Amino acid sequence: MKDKPQTKNPGHIKNKLKRAEMYGKYLLQKRQLKRETRIQRSKEAAELGDDIPVQKKIPKTLDNTRDFEVTTVRPDDEEVLGDESCDEFVDYFSDTVRPKIIVTTRPRPSSNLFHFISDLMRFFPRLFYYPRKSFSVKEIIDFARKKDKGFTHLMVLSEKSKVCNGMIISHIRETDAVGGNQAGPTAFFKISNVIPSTDVPNHGTSTTHVPELVLNGFTTRLGHRCGRFLGSLFPHNAQFQGRQVATFHNQRDYIFVRHHRYIFAEGEEELVCDKEKAKKRKKTKARLQELGPRFVLLLCSVSLI
Repeated sequence: MKDKPQTKNPGHIKNKLKRAEMYGKYLLQKRQLKRETRIQRSKEAAELGDDIPVQKKIPKTLDNTRDFEVTTVRPDDEEVLGDESCDEFVDYFSDTVRPKIIVTTRPRPSSNLFHFISDLMRFFPRLFYYPRKSFSVKEIIDFARKKDKGFTHLMVLSEKSKVCNGMIISHIRETDAVGGNQAGPTAFFKISNVIPSTDVPNHGTSTTHVPELVLNGFTTRLGHRCGRFLGSLFPHNAQFQGRQVATFHNQRDYIFVRHHRYIFAEGEEELVCDKEKAKKRKKTKARLQELGPRFVLLLCSVSLI
């Protein structure tokens, strides 16, 4: 058995008809080789029997073939755990402080940006919109820092060609007794691939329940920092009866943001054989319903201002 088809990939052939003919032969040989390999594996499994498991091949993906990142840290790294035990977001993750976000826009926003803001208000549990008008960012921060307002984060949205393309998130610093300010980072994200909730296929309607939070793929030191920053935007007392999940999935430095509801549904009956007798029971299937919105974040900068 050969490892590769005898006919090579004819992408270099300039004649279109000849290239199509050779490409058809190439695909035919490739499928035949795949079928022969599958039959050979079945024969080997039958010879080994049930006692010896057949070793399955692991497919190559972008994640398991990428080079090792030297800044990747283990989940139980003592240095990282020590840093996170006294950073600016420890009160949010211990649920002693509930986040409250004020969101505004660039001056003179388009009407399309308000549709995205309404989706964000259904995504983040405690997000409140204030019009920008002629106020500067410093004036908005001074307004949000007042104790009677209780805001913890400021979010400023920008747009280009009536499409949101940027998001600034700032952790509002509190003034201590001495008159100084506690450090609060500010991050700038580029936004792309914005799909509103109404354009998501078979989308559902979100409720006011606090969603569960999933932070996936934040494995480096900067990733831990960014993940905790995004995690501080959500309360950490999820209301599981709402069955809603907010996901931030980091892959190749792009953060995919999704909002789902998981549903448990009973399907058809199946026959289950116990030691004593056979009985029927209904299958319980889990499925996801996307609520929206969808968008992708790319971290451009983090600063202390």
